Amino acid sequence: MGKSFPVSHLFPSHESFPAQPNAEPICAANRESEGAAHAESVRRWVEGKAAKMKLPDRVYHLAEASNWLSIQRYGLLSANNLFDLAGLRGSDRKQLEWQQRLQQVELPNGVQIRDQRPMPPVGLEACLVGMTPGEWYGLINARVFFWLDTNRLNRQRAACEPRPQVVLTVDTAALVASYSKQLEVTPINTGNARRRPARRGPATFVPYAAWIKSGWASEAVALGTPERSRSSRPAELTVVGSIPDVTQFVVGVSELAAGQSFAP
Repeated sequence: MGKSFPVSHLFPSHESFPAQPNAEPICAANRESEGAAHAESVRRWVEGKAAKMKLPDRVYHLAEASNWLSIQRYGLLSANNLFDLAGLRGSDRKQLEWQQRLQQVELPNGVQIRDQRPMPPVGLEACLVGMTPGEWYGLINARVFFWLDTNRLNRQRAACEPRPQVVLTVDTAALVASYSKQLEVTPINTGNARRRPARRGPATFVPYAAWIKSGWASEAVALGTPERSRSSRPAELTVVGSIPDVTQFVVGVSELAAGQSFAP
């Protein structure tokens, strides 16, 4: 395992260091002792903040095995960018981009695009704030997605049975260093709107820098929901657009045959 990736901006303006004891020092030894205790208190506070607001060392992308050659050549592309690459125009593109895909689609260049069956319009209508289901599909199609834990990845893998899949294990620190301005985190599986779906909207995609600074506050304000704890870890890491040089950040590639789950 690599080193944990440290994040910056750990001290939002509304927070402060733990207060130093106010007791009147009696001697130099007492002052030194109190100073050491205060330093230790600050150290533990900082470590606690860092532990709550960092991403794991590795994130994971699940792709159709048949798309692996395209990924090596062009990188990881959002669905919209894949439509561009395939030369899709007009009504065919509009349907794929702004409506629910009920089945897997093969583009003219052979690239496979997954279905969106877990996102029925009726389910989205019940949970969306300030947007339509079509606009939500557009948001999803404009991003590349990574899982932060393998349990969620393997649930998606099971939904893709029996098609062979490939898992890209990505160095999180390297990806963040190169794509921080395009990075977002989400608190939910944005690709699922079944069974009492969580409220969602554009604010569900929290910019990485905003999440580091203020956690899930922006999501709560925009959606009118209780603010999630800062210790509530993201479900997904997303990149707006594409990652043409993704192979620079890949530290492992695992091919999964039918019935096979992923284990790092």
